[in-house]
Amino acid sequence: MKKAVIETGGKQYYVEVGTVLYVEKLDAEAGSDITFENVLMANGNVGMPYVKGAKVTATVVKHGKNKKIRIFKYNPKKKYRKTQGHRQPYTKVEIKDIKA
Repeated sequence: MKKAVIETGGKQYYVEVGTVLYVEKLDAEAGSDITFENVLMANGNVGMPYVKGAKVTATVVKHGKNKKIRIFKYNPKKKYRKTQGHRQPYTKVEIKDIKA
């Protein structure tokens, strides 16, 4: 089975054909194909830092937002309280092909 390690959004992901990933938001339409060219390892070949000529093709399944996280800041004895929320956008992709 073909395996690879790709880099996107400042993170590294270990993938195989058929893997479904939630990555940082990408500028691509749902249903379109994208290519990851920052491949750190492909089928046992390790690059320095990337494997030359290696590509991983994926299909964008959907875009969305994660669950809301709450950020609460306060200073004791100063009557300072601040609540903030954040929802991180993501892109769901499915790996279709690995070329090394």
